Amino acid sequence: METADEAAKVIVRCPFCGTMNRIDASRARDRPRCGECAKPILLDRPITLTDADLERVIAESGIPVVVDFYADWCKPCKVMAPIFDEAAGERAGKVLFTKLDTDRNPAASMRYGIRGIPTFIVFKGGKEISRQVGAVPKPVLNQILDGAVG
Repeated sequence: METADEAAKVIVRCPFCGTMNRIDASRARDRPRCGECAKPILLDRPITLTDADLERVIAESGIPVVVDFYADWCKPCKVMAPIFDEAAGERAGKVLFTKLDTDRNPAASMRYGIRGIPTFIVFKGGKEISRQVGAVPKPVLNQILDGAVG
């Protein structure tokens, strides 16, 4: 049986040195540091994912993970970015917010059948529990996330 401490663990790549770190998400506000380079890993904003680490992050997270499949050239993606960032700050430690560039990571896009962007997929316990295609207002994003956390 999983303890509460284990349930809140997430695994994320350090944006500075690339080392994978297991972090207690419930302590997200304490600004955890990378075990290798000691630089901060900020969980109050979206974490960048790649084809190489997507599956591991989803599978080993003790909290829901929302993945924003996006592209830099996509105008609706640019509209959603600040809304997604704000939601990440508000739900730090309860939901892991991640972003995956579909142009740079085509394998993940194919695996999850991404046909339009932005696409938001919420995973819980390693399984997809909801999906939203297209830009949405913040109240709709919050409804999606509320369903995942509850």
